[in-house]
Amino acid sequence: MKNLKKRLQQGETLNGCWLNLGSPITAEIVGLAGFDWVLIDLEHGAGSERDVVFQLQALEHTPTAALVRVESSEPQRIHRILDMGAEGIMCPKITDAAGAQRVVNGLHYPPHGNRGVAKMVRATGFGQHFDSYYQQARETVLGVVQIETVAVLDHLDEVAAIEGVDVLFIGPADLSMELGIFGQFDHPRFKEALQETVNAAQKAGKATGILFFNPADYQRYHDLGIRLIACGADATFVADGARSLAKTLAGFRSKL
Repeated sequence: MKNLKKRLQQGETLNGCWLNLGSPITAEIVGLAGFDWVLIDLEHGAGSERDVVFQLQALEHTPTAALVRVESSEPQRIHRILDMGAEGIMCPKITDAAGAQRVVNGLHYPPHGNRGVAKMVRATGFGQHFDSYYQQARETVLGVVQIETVAVLDHLDEVAAIEGVDVLFIGPADLSMELGIFGQFDHPRFKEALQETVNAAQKAGKATGILFFNPADYQRYHDLGIRLIACGADATFVADGARSLAKTLAGFRSKL
């Protein structure tokens, strides 16, 4: 395990991006690019649960840690992904402390949760390292809940206080949509929600994260106290690169 959890607890700022193509090849390319972590997206990405293990295998020999966003807090979704070897789970659309607790319950073995026990899985070296994995999992598996609903803004302190919730991760697109100010990330209400989230996390000794779209916003969010930072995605990298080159070549052709 590359232990993002410990690094965040030590106050490090960790840079990451999304993987939403479902491809082990792009996972490997991005994993070797210099990010601290990546997020394999099962909520909106093109890949399925079946594709996750191949992406995790591709990332294994890189310095980059792998988180996975599951579609819901259903325990079976969380168990299966952790058994594949993910280093942490992100869960979307949390609305209250009970929802956050359901995520945490799925992350950890009894007595700290209800994660099912299976030894012959990839996370444990197919049984070779179960004892050490079991002993260390509570200290290494990262629990990330997304702050992207209006409802959760009334329960931030309760959510942040739950043991096993390690990161409050702001989803700017969904949160701004729910606030009725879609894409207006400079709007006072959006900024207020950001600050409320950071305050709740810091009060509980937890980290805050965000996905943003313009690298120029990096300092702004870091200054707020956000330490799990994501910008970009493999699909964006491919699309932007392809469009840029096609535009350049078209410019050359127009001068022939």
